[in-house]
Amino acid sequence: MRHTLDAQADRIELVLASHRVPAQVRGGRITPQAVKFEVITPLGTRVNKIAALADELAMALGARHVEVHRRAGYIEIEVPRQDRPRITLRRLLERVKRVPPATALLGLDENGTPLLLRLDSPDVAHVLLAGTTGSGKTVLMRLMALSLAMWNRQAQVQLVLLDPKGRGLAPLITLPHVWGGGVVRDMGAITAMLEKLVALMETRDRVGSSWPRMVVFVDELAEVVGVGGRKASRALTRLVQRGREAGIHIVAATQKPSSTLLGSVMKGNFPVRIVGRVASADDARVAAGIGGSGAERLRGHGDFILVAGGEVIHFQAPHITDEELRAHVQQVWAARRPRPPSPSGPSQRATPTRGLVRRLLST
Repeated sequence: MRHTLDAQADRIELVLASHRVPAQVRGGRITPQAVKFEVITPLGTRVNKIAALADELAMALGARHVEVHRRAGYIEIEVPRQDRPRITLRRLLERVKRVPPATALLGLDENGTPLLLRLDSPDVAHVLLAGTTGSGKTVLMRLMALSLAMWNRQAQVQLVLLDPKGRGLAPLITLPHVWGGGVVRDMGAITAMLEKLVALMETRDRVGSSWPRMVVFVDELAEVVGVGGRKASRALTRLVQRGREAGIHIVAATQKPSSTLLGSVMKGNFPVRIVGRVASADDARVAAGIGGSGAERLRGHGDFILVAGGEVIHFQAPHITDEELRAHVQQVWAARRPRPPSPSGPSQRATPTRGLVRRLLST
C-alpha cells in the first residue's frame, strides 16, 4: 500500500511539473472513500490551474476522476478508492448509540463518521433528494424514514408516504408511524393529502402548535407536480413555504432536477440538498443549488453529497436488503417505544461532523 501511495504521489508531481507547476506532495490521509494527497505549491499558484488538470491527473493515477480542493495552506487532491468497503445497515447501526429527536440517519461521511440530519433545525426544514436510477435515492429515503421511526415515538414523529409508483416506499407501509392510511399512490388522493396537510398547517398556525412532527416523503416530485397539476403544485409550494413552523417537513425525491420543476419559489425553500449520481453537470448544478459540486461524477449505489449552506459533504449511504428492512420494521412495531438494536461489539456515539452539519445537529 505504501509503495502504491508513493508512486501516485510521484505521478501527481510529474503531471504538475509538466505544466510548469512545481509542487510537492507532503503527505495525505486515507479515508474509507478516498485517498487525499496534500500538495504544496509556490505562493501565487492559481488553484483553478490545478483544477483544470483534474482529468489528466485522473488518467495518470488510473482513476475515474479526481477532485481538487483548496485547503488552509495547501491544495488537496482527492482520489476515490477502488476498494472502498461496502457499508451495510448493520455496520451503520453499530456505530450509532444515540440520535437527537426528529433526526434522520443518512450514512457514513468520508471519515467514517455517522452522518445525521436534524429536520426540525431552522437551517434544514425541507430536503430535496436528487439522483438518477441506480443512484440509491429510494434506499436512502427508506433509511431516513426507518431511522425516524426507530428513534422517535408516534407521538413525536409521524410519516406521510406519497408514492405515485407505489413501489419505493411500500416496504414502510406497516410502520406504526405512518399517517393517512399507508402509502398514497393515486394522484387524486396525493393531491387531497397535500391539501389536507395544508389545512393541518393552517390549524396549527392558529393554535400555535407544531406537534407531532410530520415528515412527508414524496417519491417522485416531477410526477406529483406534472400529473397532479396546479392544485398539487400549489399545495406543495405552500407546505415548503410555511410548513416548518407548523412542524411539517418535506423530503422530496426526483430523478431529473430542473429549474422548471422546482420553480423559483419552491427552489428557495429547499435549503438542504442531497444529490446522488446525475446525468450532467447542469443537472448537478440545479440539484445541488451550487456549481462545481461534482455530483455528475458520483458512482451511484449510495454515493451522495449533502449540500447545506454552501458546504458540501461527501457520504455513503448503506446497502439495505429487503429482508433487513422488513426485520427492522417488525422490530419497530414490536417495541412500540422504538430504540436501536444493541450492537454486538464496541460502539461509539454518533457525533455530528464538522462545520454546518454540527450546527444543524445541535440547533
